[in-house]
Amino acid sequence: MQLFKFFEIALVVLTLGSGLVLLFDRLYWRKRRLARAGLLDDGSEPVLVDWSRSFFPVLAVVLVVRSFVAEPYRIPSSSMMPNLLIGDFILVNKFSYGLRLPITNAKIIPTWEPQRGDVVVFKPPHDPDQNWIKRIIGLPGDRVGFHGNTLYLNGEPVTYQLKGNYIGQGPGADMTGKSLLVENLPGREHTVLEDLRFVHPFGQGDWVVPEGQYFVMGDNRDHSEDSRFWTQTSFLPDELLRGKAFIIWLNCQDWFCKGSFDASRIGTRIQ
Repeated sequence: MQLFKFFEIALVVLTLGSGLVLLFDRLYWRKRRLARAGLLDDGSEPVLVDWSRSFFPVLAVVLVVRSFVAEPYRIPSSSMMPNLLIGDFILVNKFSYGLRLPITNAKIIPTWEPQRGDVVVFKPPHDPDQNWIKRIIGLPGDRVGFHGNTLYLNGEPVTYQLKGNYIGQGPGADMTGKSLLVENLPGREHTVLEDLRFVHPFGQGDWVVPEGQYFVMGDNRDHSEDSRFWTQTSFLPDELLRGKAFIIWLNCQDWFCKGSFDASRIGTRIQ
């Protein structure tokens, strides 16, 4: 998702640049043009000023909406199946966890705290140039365990209901045959995928979540690079949160929708 980083920087630079051009024009250049009008100059605006006047309002609105209201992302992997599919385009609420500055992501106004079960977009600690999406499993102070195919919270096993075998479609077809389960996460029921026929030796262990950090996991438990596998740190710091995913607004196979298109997913709330 480095494209988003480039777009964010370009948007900020263009907005500030066009705004400064208009400011200098209002304070200095316009007066000089009017003073020369009728002599050797007709007083018309330079092309740069004309372009800035046209584009600055649009750029400013996009910057404010994208930075403080909602931002679009595209799901590139199967780590959040069955709830988020490859090709889902989602919107992320940018003020759920505090208003943050663009580029630096520094929190300037606190709002609400993340809740267990929230699906969040964030910058992974080991690769801060990217944006990932996972589900918050552990809050500060929680004891999280994963043994066999079972999640434990504060010493208690989370309960599951088997819904049957999953049938995948399109890019997710290789997940067909996985067990589709309802995970009774305290405060938030949601579905997960697991292969109950095997116990994977990796990603097993116990963790205590530090203050100001979170433990995150993908819903596709056997195909998610999440807190269980982060070697430098198993936790997501609060300052790396980007926002809370809340709705799917499109599903197709690439940015230009040249591949398959699934209209049934449009408007789906992210649980």
